[in-house]
Amino acid sequence: MNQTRRQFLRNAATASALLATGCVSPHGRKTSYTSQIIKPKNRNTVFGWVDAALQQVRDQRATAPLAAYCLSLPLAAGFLAANGVLQAYEEPFGVGPGQRGADPEVAYGVAFASAAAEAFQQPFLFERMGFLERFPGGEAKDLGVRWGRTAARKVLDMRTNDGGEPSEANYYLGRYERRTDSLRWRPTGPFYGARPGPAFPSYDRGLLPGQGRIKPWTMKSGSQFRVPDFHDPKSPEFAEEFDRIRRIGGADSTIRTAEQSEIALFWEDGPWGVTQPGHMLYIAMQVLQDRGLSFIELARALALVGMTQCDASICAWDNKYHHDILRPETAIRMRAPRFGNPDSRVVRQPDWHSFIPTPEFPSYTSGHSTFGAAAAEMIALIHGSDVSFSGRSPDEVLWPQLRGVTRHWRSLSHMAEENGISRIYGGVHWNIDNTQALKAGRAIARQAFHSTFPKKV
Repeated sequence: MNQTRRQFLRNAATASALLATGCVSPHGRKTSYTSQIIKPKNRNTVFGWVDAALQQVRDQRATAPLAAYCLSLPLAAGFLAANGVLQAYEEPFGVGPGQRGADPEVAYGVAFASAAAEAFQQPFLFERMGFLERFPGGEAKDLGVRWGRTAARKVLDMRTNDGGEPSEANYYLGRYERRTDSLRWRPTGPFYGARPGPAFPSYDRGLLPGQGRIKPWTMKSGSQFRVPDFHDPKSPEFAEEFDRIRRIGGADSTIRTAEQSEIALFWEDGPWGVTQPGHMLYIAMQVLQDRGLSFIELARALALVGMTQCDASICAWDNKYHHDILRPETAIRMRAPRFGNPDSRVVRQPDWHSFIPTPEFPSYTSGHSTFGAAAAEMIALIHGSDVSFSGRSPDEVLWPQLRGVTRHWRSLSHMAEENGISRIYGGVHWNIDNTQALKAGRAIARQAFHSTFPKKV
């Protein structure tokens, strides 16, 4: 029997100390993400609530697809509540107009907190009290609180039975047909890690096979941007990919440069920090903070980034479990003789290990590349140009090698391409996983930007 989305989220969230206290670090503390990137003059309600949500992703050790889902709910609810008051943009979800005279900023915060409490199963009590204390008492505040709760409930009701049931967690349940040939995915385990850095425990099931069947926010379906078939394992193209990843992606590679190793670690974004979707929101806040966006424009911008990160997870996971392609480490260490490829470079190497930990789910396509391309394209569309910028890892503690490291990007698209290729340098993806995912991510963002929240005329 299917259970509710509420039960799914409750079961999926990892218990932590902060769950008990409901307390996150405010701006100015080292554990606050906005303290790393947001100038004091640019602090605002939207950034403050996103910071609180990102800290929950970190503290609950959420995986990337779960983080994308949980972040999208409050970002959408907050914007729709504020927009219901201001009526600045069209919206396709039917939340409708808010109460006249309500404070839109209050409505945003209350709706965000209400949806975040449901998503993360954490009350955010101290954050709510601190937020509301900033506003003077009166009818506008009271109406804002009331409408924020109403709007959040509408959004949460809309997402009930959206495919996020606990029965989907790490069980196939017939949603995707398994391959029967030599490319079929198998867990690479049982024990892999990277030192220094994170390590995966043993595993025997793929991560969230049902993620690709969750109802999207902006796509027509989870399979709308499904990619073409993977290489024939007997083809020259596969041999070329096999040889490249074997030489550059191994833990003991002699051809991977120091910078390529740094790139692999910089974008690893495992479930011990903000994760890849959170990293993209982090970059969005950094890049957009000086763009001069109004409150409602910024709320819309972060909602679009968050919603398309969720859709990127749905797209990538649909591709992963539809195509069911093994990881390079499995191919190189065990499966090479079964491919029947005549190229002498396709040879088994039992002692080969990927440079960064190989994730416990199918390879094709890359979630990282989909997340990065969707975010880069969306931020560029919102910003109005493809800007150059620099950045540090939001969670340097995961990889001590990254402490003090700043990377520089010529453009947002350069950032997305570097993020994608990092998975090749790390030895966990085929190159086609990256190139096809970049196309899909960009397509998700373009469609969402032009169709989801158009400005009212």
